[in-house]
Amino acid sequence: MFDLDPGEELALLVETTRSFAEEALTPALREAEHARGVSPSVRAAFEQIGLAGLEMPEAAGGAGLGSLARVLVNEELAAADAGAALALDPIGAALYPLAELGGDEAVDRWLGSLLGSDAVQQRAVLVDLRDARFVCQGDQLDGEVPWVPADRVDLLVLLGEDEAFVVRQGIELETIRGAGLRAAGASALTLRGAPIEARFESAAGVMRARARSRLHAASLLIGVLRAACDFSRAYALEREAFGRPIAHHQALAFLITDMQMALDGARLLVQEAAWRIDAGFPAEAEAAAAFAETIEASRLIGPSGVQILGGHGFMQDYPVEKFMREARTLSQGYGGFDAAREDAGRLLCTGPESILLSHGEV
Repeated sequence: MFDLDPGEELALLVETTRSFAEEALTPALREAEHARGVSPSVRAAFEQIGLAGLEMPEAAGGAGLGSLARVLVNEELAAADAGAALALDPIGAALYPLAELGGDEAVDRWLGSLLGSDAVQQRAVLVDLRDARFVCQGDQLDGEVPWVPADRVDLLVLLGEDEAFVVRQGIELETIRGAGLRAAGASALTLRGAPIEARFESAAGVMRARARSRLHAASLLIGVLRAACDFSRAYALEREAFGRPIAHHQALAFLITDMQMALDGARLLVQEAAWRIDAGFPAEAEAAAAFAETIEASRLIGPSGVQILGGHGFMQDYPVEKFMREARTLSQGYGGFDAAREDAGRLLCTGPESILLSHGEV
């Protein structure tokens, strides 16, 4: 049974991450956007806490924690600055295809060198081939993806429908401005005859890797939405109109309530899917549904947070315009809403507990 209590160890991890995010990331979120990265001192503090290798196996120098720890930590980091959360993580979602298709040996071989203070500037990036156009010719890859959240890519992992590729050479980047997650950087990525250094095949492994990748993005999205809800509600309680806070007017009170309900519902789905992964249960459908629900929540919360602030919502003096940009950007990965809903529906209707849709059909 899914337990809402994270336990003492995870609660301490969440509290530590929240303190780090509030003290180091929130005050510098605009500076990180302009600099397209975080300062060396912030990166050193992140490394010292041990968050960089959160899910990496202990044998590869990581903490060996699971998916629930990841989604809890991601929410805290992204509530401060989702772009900085990506910039600080040298591995990110690139871990999942290697772990699910190649195992600990592949993780250690390809990602182990990215951990540690000497190599902390390096970045591994995951590209879902649903979001890009690539052609495999023998042992080489050609293609392009219009946007990746990075200004450098030292290791590229590509996730297909039943296989995954590892590329380290022949990666060309063109720096672009990007609309969201600017603190992580933004580039158009091209491969021209890039040699494939490793190739893993497993349709089931790809499904598990995509499920974990979706939870990674969804948990960052949850953090952004929480920040949007908290900031816009505080603003509405402070700003007055007709002799009382605007939050006390019925229409706005209903909107604030709808935003919080959407956030809390999405968070439960994300955490339950993560718990299922850690418990060894199938979670592909749950992760896809959680990602779709979180995107759906972002479509309400992002614009509504801006709307509550009125004209101020579009000004960079307030962070809600950033929250809306970040939410839109995080919603685009892994095929976006339509692919997540399609995958969830297909798995729910064809699994061992299929729903009888009509006479003679499943």
